[in-house]
Amino acid sequence: MIETKEFQGPPKNISPPLTEEVWSFGPVNGSFLTESFILAPNGKIEGYSHPNERSWRIENYRLLILSEDGNLMWRSVEAFKDVKGLINIILEHPFSTNTRFVLKQNPSQKTPVHSVQPAAPTPTPPAPAGLPDAEYLFPSDLEVTPVKIGKILLVGSSLTALYHEQLRARHPETKFDYIPYDFVSTLPESPPSPVSEYNFQYLQIPLRSVLSDRVIWGFRFNEEGFSKTILQDAYSIIDAMLSTAMIYNERHGLLTFVSNFIVPQMNAAPSMYERGSNTDLTTLVQRLNDCLGERVATYKNAYLLNVDSVAATIGKRYILDDLIYFYSHGAVSYQDWDDFGSIARNEPIPSLETVYPIKKDVFLDAIFRQMVTAYRTTKQIDQVKAVVFDLDNTLWRGQIAEHYRPETQPWPRTDGWPLGIWETIHYLRARGILVAICSKNDYDYVKTRWDDVIDPKFLSLEDFSSVKINSIPKAQNIVEICKEFNIKPESVVFVDDNPVERAAVASTLPDIRVIGGNPYLTRRILLWSAETQIARMTEKSGKREETHSTMDRSESLDPLNCDISFICIKSTNQREFARVLELTNEAKQFNTNGQHRNFENVTEFLKNTGKILAFSLKGKSAEYSLVGALYLKDSEIIQYVMTDITFGTKIEETAIAEAVKLLRSAHTSDTDITASIKETPDNTPCREVYLRAGFRETASKNGARQFVLTGTEAPKLPPHIEKN
Repeated sequence: MIETKEFQGPPKNISPPLTEEVWSFGPVNGSFLTESFILAPNGKIEGYSHPNERSWRIENYRLLILSEDGNLMWRSVEAFKDVKGLINIILEHPFSTNTRFVLKQNPSQKTPVHSVQPAAPTPTPPAPAGLPDAEYLFPSDLEVTPVKIGKILLVGSSLTALYHEQLRARHPETKFDYIPYDFVSTLPESPPSPVSEYNFQYLQIPLRSVLSDRVIWGFRFNEEGFSKTILQDAYSIIDAMLSTAMIYNERHGLLTFVSNFIVPQMNAAPSMYERGSNTDLTTLVQRLNDCLGERVATYKNAYLLNVDSVAATIGKRYILDDLIYFYSHGAVSYQDWDDFGSIARNEPIPSLETVYPIKKDVFLDAIFRQMVTAYRTTKQIDQVKAVVFDLDNTLWRGQIAEHYRPETQPWPRTDGWPLGIWETIHYLRARGILVAICSKNDYDYVKTRWDDVIDPKFLSLEDFSSVKINSIPKAQNIVEICKEFNIKPESVVFVDDNPVERAAVASTLPDIRVIGGNPYLTRRILLWSAETQIARMTEKSGKREETHSTMDRSESLDPLNCDISFICIKSTNQREFARVLELTNEAKQFNTNGQHRNFENVTEFLKNTGKILAFSLKGKSAEYSLVGALYLKDSEIIQYVMTDITFGTKIEETAIAEAVKLLRSAHTSDTDITASIKETPDNTPCREVYLRAGFRETASKNGARQFVLTGTEAPKLPPHIEKN
């Protein structure tokens, strides 16, 4: 308890001694905004600068923190000592009592020297270390669900052998199997473990094998046709080595990541004039990377990983061995061939790191992190479907009503992070991620001034699928945005500079992800996080924004005027397969067993006589790509998924009738058809679908409700839907 009833000015009897401590300050159960929050005796806030927290006082046994304009921002509601004996003061926002921050005693900081006292000399702080390279390249800010990588199959040359040796020691929670692959050769019929045990395989084709040792004789690049021969041969070798190494991918659908080649650090052309030409080995390797990317794209469930970019960001001078080994070796400089000191010399060789510092651990961390984030993307773990942006101090610097008045020029600059965020928005849209605005501002004023503030005019209000600019609490606006987009808050990222607004939204919508405190981090997080990547663009993901921004389901899908089209999928080679897999993993409300599937799982399902009946829908003013799918096997409907944009059209019964017809066509017309529903917290809308279609419920089995349509019964069919 803060004992003093009223206090303004120098303290007398305050308990706890607020002015004698340094505090950590931030949201309850969140990251601290500062570790050096000081309540100075003169009533000012020191050690932390923000317009929301400028001064303080005590009234009626409460600590009050005031904003720059003198309004109350925080008031204390509780003070206690935690298990470590540290004082915690819980603060609440007066107009949003669910929004709570904490002042926590920070004994690691020195007793504050207040501005009213002579300032002690401050030592020069060390240069900031910045983010670790793995985190910088592959941000974890949007991760919610932890992922455990159980087993990885490594296939490749000596560089992959090094990964095997090092990563299994660094990550004992993950098992690693390794198959050497240095030349065009045949892999074992089966990998060391059953294919089903691997999360994925990681393939690294050796650059030296692709280029051959002919390139070591550099003078030969002066020979006419030599470069062309090397390049054409290399393309053929890539094809041959990929074809062999992808055997487990093609036979079993095993998810595969393929490493590209690390490009040499400097040009290797015979002359300056020929740099960038085919006589420059660096250029050849870049073209081989292009070729490798094209070839990998022809395989199902396979993706290229850009290891060259990882090495470039960390610094190839700290990694690549091309200053010691062949240009074409393409490996790292901390392998076991450096046996300095084992042979006597007139002048002893010092350790390699005395002249070429090596970032071994940094590189290995980044490589493993790249694998994990690629896996997260392919499995759509914590996938972001929409990003909602604040305006002031988020989409532009400063406040539109205060800092962009004609009489206050010059206005805040736009170069740097505002411009970067504008471009980010367009790249998110390109991935099918919806973007929206949620701002406490005057809509008409923002609309009138938009073109003045957004200069150059790279962004317009029409680029956003939803715009909420009003005085309504932001959490309420975001709930409405989620309804418009037919998504849940867990699929949304909210970007706002104000920690109070972020905390208020997170308090009301616990599953939403909030960022934006540091504008220098926002673009990187949104563009580089695994959760904002998509594994493969489908027709649906490419048109998601257009659909949501221009379509109103109530207008476009008239239940009395719908056409439905079916397609039976029996192979992953069918072009509709990618959309079906995406739909299966998106569907939560209409998903009869809640199961999400991956490429390998569905491949196995189709190989074992399973098939998928997928369907699309056309209304009077809209045509949708695949909106539903039924997984069928023998005489059973295994799973039924459908997008919620079709709710209310009654096409679900029509699709069941078609599934029954398809199943009976493979048996007899009087075959009993069975189905099941496993109830989940989300799938209420589909729990009665089989009853509506004429099925009868039987005894539950293994926690799932069971249904049957006997051979003497026909499914109920809505009359208003026409089948094409």
